[in-house]
Amino acid sequence: MQIQINDVLRAYIDPLTEAEHEALERSLLAEGCRDALVLWNDVLVDGHNRYSICQKHGIPFKVTQNTNFKSMEDVMLWMIDNHLGRRSVSDFQRGVLALRKKDILAQRAEEESARLKAEDAAVAPPEPSEAEAEAPAAKVRTSREDIARAARVSSATLTQIEKIQKNATPELVEAVRAGTISINAAATVATLSAEDQITAVQGGRKFLQQAAKEIREQRAANRPQKPPKEAQESDGSAPWEGERTIPLSEVEQLRAEVAQLKEKNAALRAENAELRERISMLVDAS
Repeated sequence: MQIQINDVLRAYIDPLTEAEHEALERSLLAEGCRDALVLWNDVLVDGHNRYSICQKHGIPFKVTQNTNFKSMEDVMLWMIDNHLGRRSVSDFQRGVLALRKKDILAQRAEEESARLKAEDAAVAPPEPSEAEAEAPAAKVRTSREDIARAARVSSATLTQIEKIQKNATPELVEAVRAGTISINAAATVATLSAEDQITAVQGGRKFLQQAAKEIREQRAANRPQKPPKEAQESDGSAPWEGERTIPLSEVEQLRAEVAQLKEKNAALRAENAELRERISMLVDAS
């Protein structure tokens, strides 16, 4: 059989690092290829690195067919679950895979709902049997909490990884994968501009940690304070039940709060400019 390589499937899971690839190559040369490669018809699903190394050195290998796949989405879900079951997968990789699984399951649920609505509109459905009526419908678990639990990460971590995927530059993402910066800190640094993210990554581990710390401190300093609860009327009378007219003093208070927020916003912009300048100076000095 001529094994086919699907580029989408080969790139669907993060590639091995150079050290991991070298370790796998040494293992295959010493012990042979003990685990069978998984195929979907003639398409390779699992074992791309082993297949490449075996081809390079002429190492014999076995193959096995997975007959449960009916679509490319089935293959991808199997690949995700297979990698989530491995101990060597980092939390960041788990989160990325979990979000991919969430997207596939959500899309399937949406398509199934649309199909059932179309069928109901075309013809009246038959009366369900007694057993079907009593059996609860299978629920596709696509909530953030369910997906995070399956991936063995917290819901908060999953949210941070989602922010990194949306806002981080490739350089910052690679720093997370390499363990140079934590997921929490990377989600914070990802709020900077692309140029500042790249500069921060170039500064190394300590500089990335310092950048994340300063961003958090700026947020805390510029977070508006909650306005105090409205004092009760001194005479103890109840407010009107209808539309309430805002006193002039309260309008003035709101205007003052808006002015304060504008001042804090201007200060935050100045601090951001100072942070960028400090990043450049530190990188130049390194």
